[in-house]
Amino acid sequence: MKFTKMHGCGNDYVYVNCFEEKIENPEELSKKVSDRHFGIGSDGLILILPSDVADFRMAMYNADGSEGNMCGNGIRCVGKYVYDYGLTDKMSISVETKSGIKYLELFVEEGKVATVKVDMGTPVIIAKEVPVIFDKEKMIGEKVEIAGKEYEMTCVSMGNPHAVVWVEDTNNLDLEKIGPVFEKHEMFPERVNTEFIQIIDRHEVNMRVWERGSGETWACGTGACATAVACILNNKTEDEVLVHLLGGDLKIQYDKEKNCVFMTGPATTVFEGEFL
Repeated sequence: MKFTKMHGCGNDYVYVNCFEEKIENPEELSKKVSDRHFGIGSDGLILILPSDVADFRMAMYNADGSEGNMCGNGIRCVGKYVYDYGLTDKMSISVETKSGIKYLELFVEEGKVATVKVDMGTPVIIAKEVPVIFDKEKMIGEKVEIAGKEYEMTCVSMGNPHAVVWVEDTNNLDLEKIGPVFEKHEMFPERVNTEFIQIIDRHEVNMRVWERGSGETWACGTGACATAVACILNNKTEDEVLVHLLGGDLKIQYDKEKNCVFMTGPATTVFEGEFL
């Protein structure tokens, strides 16, 4: 199986061109290739496939083999892959995901895609649709106790469920301990991605993320979008936010009139290879 290793702000995946390759069991393959000691090493597996309703289709699998609905960093790399490898010559493309069709604008430098802007769609803040089990219609700025500590939490879905909480300092988090507690908490029937956010000012935040099925990752595109929406809903930032992640920066804009979120960030090819 031929593959390409790519990353968006350090959120790395193994990409397979399924116009040429046939994958029988992507769940098991994702676990194998993701292993950083015995495999290729990644946060998961992303397949690039034909689509009947868009230019391309993306299927993404987490490191534990579970299928995800959407990946913001991953979809930017899909845009780079299909342009750089000649599957399209268009600068604006559509990609089918389990969370609907997403629209990408490609920015090319020296013949290769360098950055991608993605229309990430409408944020979902109705609790039962996120989903989060809560006794109010929405969970916005609510106090919750997790593992004996109180957090201010806002829940948003950007195709995946996200719990956004604010902390004093993202550098001093025992994420390996607290992350799984959030992920598997009973209030989240489909598990949850948790973003731990430190406000810098009205335009910038620091973010660390614990992703369901993958653990801590260096970046999460849908998480950065959910973070910006949560910050804006709680009047902590303006409508455009620069999100600093371990692997780089993402620019997130929330268009209140259209009620949609735009994400702009880099996409990088690491290497190509063949998995035997």
